Amino acid sequence: MTEDKVRFQMRISPETDAKIKAAMPLENCQSQNEFVEKALRFYCDYLIAGDCTSVLPPIYLSALRGTIQGTEDRIARLLFKLAVEMNMMMNVLASEVDVSPEALERLRGRCIQEVKKTGGAVTFADAMKYQHSE
Repeated sequence: MTEDKVRFQMRISPETDAKIKAAMPLENCQSQNEFVEKALRFYCDYLIAGDCTSVLPPIYLSALRGTIQGTEDRIARLLFKLAVEMNMMMNVLASEVDVSPEALERLRGRCIQEVKKTGGAVTFADAMKYQHSE
């Protein structure tokens, strides 16, 4: 079966020519034409790809996915533990403190604003200072 080919003429520097000749065996290419065509396909895929999964070697992709999955699993476990601790704390507080629904909603609004403003870096000392200054 014959492939239709398009003639593509180009000029390259002697340094680039030497690099191509040195790299050809690494890609098991029989000709410079084959090597340059592979290189152009690779570069075009790299430019077109929204992510670089088509140009990364599979071993790197697998390692990257494994690392991300492991991190995701650890974060999920920590968030679950944090949610359990917060639920326990809220139940203990709710059993001892009598707060009106209106005051609770005002506090929720204030807390949302404070978390947004500080990026989540709220300390217990800040809450104590706020509660005792009112």
